[in-house]
Amino acid sequence: MKKIIAGVLVGACALAGGWIWLRDSELARVQDVFVTGLASAEEPRIRQALKSAALDMTTLHVREDQLRAAVAEYPSIAGIETDASFPHKLSIEVRERAPVAAIASGGSKVAASGDGRVLRGMKASGLPTLRVRSTPAGERVTDRRTLGALGVAGRAPAELKGRIERLWSGERGLTLDLRNGPDLVFGSGSDAARKWMAAARVLADPSAAGATYLDLRVPERVAAGGLGPVENEPEQPVPTDPQAPLESSPTLDP
Repeated sequence: MKKIIAGVLVGACALAGGWIWLRDSELARVQDVFVTGLASAEEPRIRQALKSAALDMTTLHVREDQLRAAVAEYPSIAGIETDASFPHKLSIEVRERAPVAAIASGGSKVAASGDGRVLRGMKASGLPTLRVRSTPAGERVTDRRTLGALGVAGRAPAELKGRIERLWSGERGLTLDLRNGPDLVFGSGSDAARKWMAAARVLADPSAAGATYLDLRVPERVAAGGLGPVENEPEQPVPTDPQAPLESSPTLDP
């Protein structure tokens, strides 16, 4: 019995050693790398960084932590998934963060995600505009009011997200200009999901046709107005959050 057990152990060790050798051998070396899911302006650099890292791996030993480290400097990347095919093929799918607004200051714009990440490598054209005193210097927006505005844009339902043209602040607080529709007065970024549900419900009601704005500050009691566009109110800068840098505070969008 002891000889049998010893034989089994020796065989198991031999198999384990053989697997380790094969796993990291040239027989399984990655040679063909396919990267998908990239749309940012940094696409060539991200693709090259992933390929360079992948070519040091094998299809039997893909180290995703090293792939993530290779592109950690690009805030547009939310994650990666890999699919290895023995002997030499590795497919890498990149998940990018979706920009929801362009933070604008002077003549410059930078894309930002709904959670406040500054996506410097992504295109800012075609996005709703959120004007601030100066663009954020870091990788994240820190002003809570700007974060609230980005959160509102990020929670917009798919059928309305593409119609947002700009976010700005007036006497009624945060307001969104909607293409081919009324302005949406959110007041603040709180209860954004409930306010969007209320907006979608009212906009689907034929009786709301002709309204120039919807006041969503109390989502259970939406007020529709048709006497004049809400943007004719005197626009005022949102008071700066004393705990955040001045540059991230939304201001007027003329």
